[in-house]
Amino acid sequence: MVIAKGAYLRSITASHHLPSVEVGTTIDGSSPPSIFIGSWNYPKVFAGPMIAPLHGDTRILDMPEAWIPDRRSQEEIISYRMSLVRGKLRQDVRDLDGRFADQLREIALSAGSIASEATFDRVPTGCSLSEEQTPFGPSAEIERLDIESPKWDPDLERVYYDTDLPTADGIVGLHAAGIPFTCIQKALSAGTMGRGKARKMVPTRWSITACDTTIGDHLLRDVRRHQPIDTVRVHRFSSLHNHYAVILLPTPWQYEWMEAFLHVAGTEELIFSDLEWNRGKREYSRVGGCFYSCRMAVLEALSRERKQAGAIVLREARRGYVPMGVFNVRENVRNALLTPPEYFEDLAGALAAVGPGFQVPVSRFVGESTLLSECLRQKQSRLTDFIPGMEL
Repeated sequence: MVIAKGAYLRSITASHHLPSVEVGTTIDGSSPPSIFIGSWNYPKVFAGPMIAPLHGDTRILDMPEAWIPDRRSQEEIISYRMSLVRGKLRQDVRDLDGRFADQLREIALSAGSIASEATFDRVPTGCSLSEEQTPFGPSAEIERLDIESPKWDPDLERVYYDTDLPTADGIVGLHAAGIPFTCIQKALSAGTMGRGKARKMVPTRWSITACDTTIGDHLLRDVRRHQPIDTVRVHRFSSLHNHYAVILLPTPWQYEWMEAFLHVAGTEELIFSDLEWNRGKREYSRVGGCFYSCRMAVLEALSRERKQAGAIVLREARRGYVPMGVFNVRENVRNALLTPPEYFEDLAGALAAVGPGFQVPVSRFVGESTLLSECLRQKQSRLTDFIPGMEL
């Protein structure tokens, strides 16, 4: 039976009941800064701030770029996120002139944590886990919101006031200026980018993929101008119950993403994959936003090196893994590509080397692949020379 990845991950998240912070109908604390724009009932969605019942610098609660370099555990990250209380209010995404929209914009553009106080219509309850966005704690509809007047990030402020700047140019320019991805995504969500009256709020889930795709497409145009690397390279990395192998090939750009889920929910051993040939990809990926998060991270590294390559990325999520959003893929692959590479004469040799690092046999990846198996055939490489019992 074929299982869709989305349905599989939803079944995992539904089985987790994480303890959220307990608050009453009033919260007095700090927003990291953080906002969340829902997608249900678009264009009239639930939007609002996320506030922790803590005072001071709470930025670490909503800064995925820092979690893996700082070696934060999965339990620490979940604890961070479950301490964020989501206030929500029905909002038309096209209405950016009201007081509530102004407050969300102030939060999204802030250079630091913002003292906030909110009153809810009831005691916030529940929590949210998702395969696309980072989790968060209890939520309730908001009746009143008061925030301090924050100092804006100057780069985000510049883009906000440039009402002739296309959205894509704003995203790309902020990335080039070194603004963290999370800050760019939140600014897009709050409706602070784009030309004049075309601006509108963007649901958080959509804004994440929009930023990954926009930045990735821009980087790809740059990468295509450079010469391919001269040998097969491998970068390996493990964190948060995941193991990665990023295999770079001495070819023009082509890309395949393969992810195995091994005994996460029980005895299942599932592999999902998707690819992009050199000519590009038109349809939305069948594996969801992680395809674009990984693609952006790989192209970011190649552009930085001023090189071109094909990329085959293998991921294995293991027992104990909890879906926490596509940041998990983006930041793991980014950190993998900062590790020193291993060099190989051919793809078969690289696969033989990375195989022992995975619990699922590498032959399973090959059997489920398109680009990987095609590259092996083109080179007339035989994995049977390295892995007994394996046939192409």
